[in-house]
Amino acid sequence: MAAERSYKSTPRTRKGALTTFGSRTDIGCLRDHNEDSLVVAPPLFVVADGMGGHAAGEVASEHPDGEALAHAVKEANRAVIQAAREGRGREGMGTTVTAALLEGERLVIAQVGDSRAYLLHQGKLQQLTRDHSLVADMIEAGQLTTEEARTHPQRSVITRALGSDLHLQPDIYEINVETGDRLLICSDGLSGMVSDEGIEHTLRRVQDPQRCASQLVNEAVANGGHDNVTVIVADVTGFAEVRRKKMARKTKVFVAFVLLLFAAIVAGTAWGAKTYLDTTAFLTEDNGKVAIYRGMPGSLLGLSFSHYERTTDVAVDQLQPGVANRLKAGIRVDSVADAEALVKEYEEEISNRAASSNADAKNSGGEDGAKDASGAKDDGSTSGAKDAPADAADAPNANTADDAAAAAERGDAS
Repeated sequence: MAAERSYKSTPRTRKGALTTFGSRTDIGCLRDHNEDSLVVAPPLFVVADGMGGHAAGEVASEHPDGEALAHAVKEANRAVIQAAREGRGREGMGTTVTAALLEGERLVIAQVGDSRAYLLHQGKLQQLTRDHSLVADMIEAGQLTTEEARTHPQRSVITRALGSDLHLQPDIYEINVETGDRLLICSDGLSGMVSDEGIEHTLRRVQDPQRCASQLVNEAVANGGHDNVTVIVADVTGFAEVRRKKMARKTKVFVAFVLLLFAAIVAGTAWGAKTYLDTTAFLTEDNGKVAIYRGMPGSLLGLSFSHYERTTDVAVDQLQPGVANRLKAGIRVDSVADAEALVKEYEEEISNRAASSNADAKNSGGEDGAKDASGAKDDGSTSGAKDAPADAADAPNANTADDAAAAAERGDAS
């Protein structure tokens, strides 16, 4: 029967705890009624074993304050004694009580009797309280071992309990704990039936506190269940919730800051892009003329980043072929002023090229006239030269005739 109730760990059960605490109490296998009591009212957790334990738990739960916890236990002691005197219980009834106040990372424990408090810290189990029992005294005196105490016939004899002494003083423990630690409060029905090693193994293995408490009770019952079994398991969340809220606030502030920063970056980028597009310019072809545009050539996702400025009088076909080809893709410049200056350079270049062409044409016409004049001169000189030998040939003949006439005249005179 106990084996059927045994808790089995599965991926689903290990997925995560629904609460940070869990509890369970069981009559066990040998008792005919359950005298254990428990209070689970975070941050207060109480386990009481014995008659009057319920009254003790109620009184302790009315004082959920660390400084008043010892006083609450004393009041619970007086309440148990008073209840016995008034007939609301048997004479001489008593109970153990272990009350723990867990707030943040501070743990305060008030303890009377042999109900225990354990702490699982970094995977290691440690007993926080000392049993007020006969076998505990014998173990300290070296008369018994821990294993022998488990089967000792007087193992249930306690040396301190609520309802036994009007001047009773509880043991008080104040401990610093850490987030991730696990608190266990139990009656001797668990600690007497399951070894500390077994308790540690289950506390480490079963993540959900409620299932862990149930499994520990199952194990005690499976080992014999000689007494009532009561277990409370509480996980130490410390300031995790406070940290979570602070982190949530910081996250919200950070997200808001990032969004504002992103908006500022987008706005700055948009403003910078607009300023740049309003400043920069480019030259391109527009119906055979050079045109000036502000912005950048081309488009992105159908969006144009330029707007028309003006069309100049510079004809594209009058430009150098390389410049004309570049105009098709757009010639980018830093500003409209630079674009105007470049257009002026093109105009001057075209004007200079036209003037150079005119000068070349004039020089070509002068050379042709000079060639004609030179040809005429050469013809005259050649003709004179050709006539000169004839005159030179006739000159001797003329002289000879003159001489003959003179000689004739001289003969007549003689």
